Amino acid sequence: MPKPDSGQGSTEGHIPAAAPASASATASARGPAPAPASVTAARRVGLLVTLVLGGLTALPPLSMDMYLPALPAVTRSLGAPAATVQLTLTACLAGMALGQLVVGPMSDKWGRRRPLLVGMIVYVAATAVCALAPTVDMLIGFRLLQGLAGAAGIVIARAVVRDLYDGVEMARFFSTLMLISGVAPIIAPLIGGQVLRITDWRGIFVVLTAVGILLTLVVAKWLHETLPPERRHGGGVGEALRTMRGLLADRVFTGYTLTGGLAFATLFAYISASPFVVQEIYGASPQTFSLLFGVNSIGLITLGQINGKVLVGRVSLDKALGFGLGMVMLAATGLLLMTSGVFGRVGLLPVAVGLFVLMSAMGLVMPNTNALALLRTPHAAGSASALIGTSAFLIGAIASPLVGIAGEQTAVPMAVVQLTCALGALGCFLGLCRPWQRRAEAV
Repeated sequence: MPKPDSGQGSTEGHIPAAAPASASATASARGPAPAPASVTAARRVGLLVTLVLGGLTALPPLSMDMYLPALPAVTRSLGAPAATVQLTLTACLAGMALGQLVVGPMSDKWGRRRPLLVGMIVYVAATAVCALAPTVDMLIGFRLLQGLAGAAGIVIARAVVRDLYDGVEMARFFSTLMLISGVAPIIAPLIGGQVLRITDWRGIFVVLTAVGILLTLVVAKWLHETLPPERRHGGGVGEALRTMRGLLADRVFTGYTLTGGLAFATLFAYISASPFVVQEIYGASPQTFSLLFGVNSIGLITLGQINGKVLVGRVSLDKALGFGLGMVMLAATGLLLMTSGVFGRVGLLPVAVGLFVLMSAMGLVMPNTNALALLRTPHAAGSASALIGTSAFLIGAIASPLVGIAGEQTAVPMAVVQLTCALGALGCFLGLCRPWQRRAEAV
């Protein structure tokens, strides 16, 4: 695994850090300190760390995408409306959003390992209870708890990357993580579809419980602490809030955070609506839906690897991000035109192509928004990661129920939500991040 570079002048996407929001940040601004022994150890086992962090970032798509083919079955089994069953996705997503806001500052205070292990243990317990839920209300409640606990893996994985890397190397590492975590959306619906062949939807949560136990054991054995005591924050809730307020006061950090959050909402609108769009409106089987979902995930992985292996270091992160946002806009516009009947009755194939382009574009958008936002924060990586993740998951949670607002027989709400969020993401990128202005100032 390559050593972190200094991040100075290697790409137009790198920008000066925001003003330190804590004493530790002030100390770090005095000059680069030698890498702590724990960080050095983590770099030496780079491939293993990559696999562990990839597993942690794969947990959200596993928790949600494996469950997607079962949504119609859950609707029939629990006798609940489709819109109510979709709240089981919303609850998990909202939990992941709020949980990051808590776990991120905790990891800045107590280190990365302890909050992560506690979160994983609670995740396993909540997932096991989901498999036994007799009512949709109970399922929604424990999906919320599952999300709250699973948030530890998401936020701490990003913070560990910030502990270990800087500059273009951080962007490359995020793209590498997408190669690993991107496999989860491919195999998760496929596994879910196959589980439904031999058992009911409850079996999916049994499989997720087993995955959670395995990942907890792997983290306990192989993930080193990357935040040494001298770099931790000693304060409590008040200091955490002041740190977050300082981060949000940075217009550019907030711009990248909102850009990534709104772009993620277009993706989650697809995740939430596609089981009903593909299976109910177009009459495809759960296995066909899983296959299409897997193909779209391959597109995301492919563009993520092109970003990390080809574009980073040759093209500025902002340019790559702008191109990805353009792809999202194009796909969302096409989907709205097709689903609203402008071209007449269209079949599944043109809609599937539009969804493929939209999901593939996330391979350019997600790693670059994460890297560009975290480049503003050499300090308090846990709190910064929490704000990035919380905004994405909260906006996604708001978008999720809107896609089913007109029932199960139309895909227009999905396309409207996607286009609205895409416009918002582009507006935040141009209006708050202002990459052209920063390039001019740098000159």
